[in-house]
Amino acid sequence: MLNKYPLWKNVLLLVLILLGFVYAAPNLFPEQPAVQISPTTAMANVDMDTLQTKVNTLIKAVPIHPIGEEFAKQTILLRFNNTDTQLRVKDILSAELGDDYTVAVNLLSSTPRWMQAIGALPMKLGLDLRGGVHFALEVDIDNLIVQRMQGLTKSIAKNLQQANIRYTELIPKEKQLDILFRDTMSLDQAKALLQRQFPAFEFTTSIAATHRNQLTAQWTRQGLNSLRQLAIEQTINTLRNRINELGVAEPIVQQQGSNRILVDLPGVQDIARAQQILGGTATIEFRLVDITHDPHTAQLGKLPPGAQLYQYQNQPVLLNKQVILAGSSITDAATSFDESGRSAVSISLGGGGEAYFHQVTGENIGKPLAIVYVETKSRAKLVNGKITHIPHKVERVISIANIQTALPPNFQVTGLSDTQEALNLSLLLRAGALPAPIYVVEQRTIGPQLGAENIHKGIISIVVGFVLAVVFMAIYYGVFGVIADIALALNLVLLIALLSLLGMTLTLPGMAGIVLTVGMAVDANVLIFERIREELRNGVSPQASIHAGYDRALITIIDANVTTLIVALILFGVGTGSIKGFAVTLTIGLLTSMLTGIMVTRALINACYGGRPLKRLPIGI
Repeated sequence: MLNKYPLWKNVLLLVLILLGFVYAAPNLFPEQPAVQISPTTAMANVDMDTLQTKVNTLIKAVPIHPIGEEFAKQTILLRFNNTDTQLRVKDILSAELGDDYTVAVNLLSSTPRWMQAIGALPMKLGLDLRGGVHFALEVDIDNLIVQRMQGLTKSIAKNLQQANIRYTELIPKEKQLDILFRDTMSLDQAKALLQRQFPAFEFTTSIAATHRNQLTAQWTRQGLNSLRQLAIEQTINTLRNRINELGVAEPIVQQQGSNRILVDLPGVQDIARAQQILGGTATIEFRLVDITHDPHTAQLGKLPPGAQLYQYQNQPVLLNKQVILAGSSITDAATSFDESGRSAVSISLGGGGEAYFHQVTGENIGKPLAIVYVETKSRAKLVNGKITHIPHKVERVISIANIQTALPPNFQVTGLSDTQEALNLSLLLRAGALPAPIYVVEQRTIGPQLGAENIHKGIISIVVGFVLAVVFMAIYYGVFGVIADIALALNLVLLIALLSLLGMTLTLPGMAGIVLTVGMAVDANVLIFERIREELRNGVSPQASIHAGYDRALITIIDANVTTLIVALILFGVGTGSIKGFAVTLTIGLLTSMLTGIMVTRALINACYGGRPLKRLPIGI
């Protein structure tokens, strides 16, 4: 029978539409500003009922009343109507609760729990819609060059010794290395060897002030450019890993100029934590404790060679300078708890050096092993009217324990001060160390109010485009136009449902893609309806005209959408950030419009007119 879908096809379309409504519905529930309060240490035996009473007393004295209150493990979550109240409560609680508690702002979903249980979550919003923070970070290339020169000095010394080439002195400088020799033969041999081994450097000979033969290693222009670009690429990769650990959706991390990186973090409100994670260069070092010398004597200024003085639990302690395992050997790290319930970090090795670590710990069973937490920070200093960032290392001993056995590739780091420190350390160890220090040279926040204004304008543009398309189709094509309008509405629902289900991030360009999809979604129906009109004008029966209209217009519709899809895929491949958002929205919109414009409209037309004799079709003007 002409123009009748089988039952299974109608049921399938109905199920898809119902699922579309279910997964699009969470976008009707906006995120709510919230304040979370939690103890700063896992060791603290906190009575949550007492803490809840104290928190409620503090905020109700203002007075402020939260619209919701939740508990998650040892965390209290308070929901509020707006961000002004949220930030005000945060300031009050931070001041009153002190350092014993962590008070942070957050955004919590108001989606019903049954929707969350089936994975129905709202679309994530980009920086321009949700608000967030923009960072411009500068990579300290000069510091990296100094580090590489230090490594070059060690490498050259080792290679010359292995080749039995004698030198008298190595003089490292900021961007070059001078090597002194007693005779020209050794100099020539060294030059020939090092030129092959270090192609990024240029080696020149001269006579030093001490009348000795001198070989100078200097960076070539190409070598410096390669070093700079490699540092930028490694930093971008590390920052992306760290941002993923923060849980930020669709961040933008891209290079600007020769030594700057731009970072956009949509939805981030805890700016201080984001800045700490992005710029942190924390790692750990394992060192043996020097038990042959008295640390109290060393504290008076008599420091033994090969040792370094630290403080641990308010007592002096001597550690060997030699690092038996560095943080670069760590392949995975996760927060955990030790046997006493204190915060710890579980570590897995695999980056090299674990065999030596196993050997040294096996040879020193019963002796104390120290874990040193090393963090690189910077001080901003005004030099000649220009702000200069001076890096400095902060080192502290976080744990000393006797070695019970040769340590395997999997073990725990204990002795951390609180849960937050364990979280930060595990995050930084997983994400990798930065190749060079980075500094925040620009920080800009986009407030939720500006984001709300962008959302309002974007919704207006979608509504206006939708209404104009609906009115035109209804006037020009009559009942068939109304059916196309129903399909257009369902297209929007399915598009939003897919964007939400796939976890895509909506930005202003993404909204532009939705507006374009609304305009293009009726193209297929225009082609089909005009083909039906043409068949009717040629004297074909109404049922045969409907059948021919859909069948013969299908190739043209596919051709038009495939060419647009190719352009969208190219935009996605070569574009970055917001351009990709536009391409993704356009691509998904093309697929949903094909489904609704062809399958859904035909199902509705079949339901209205299929399988029965017709004298005419109400197909408009």
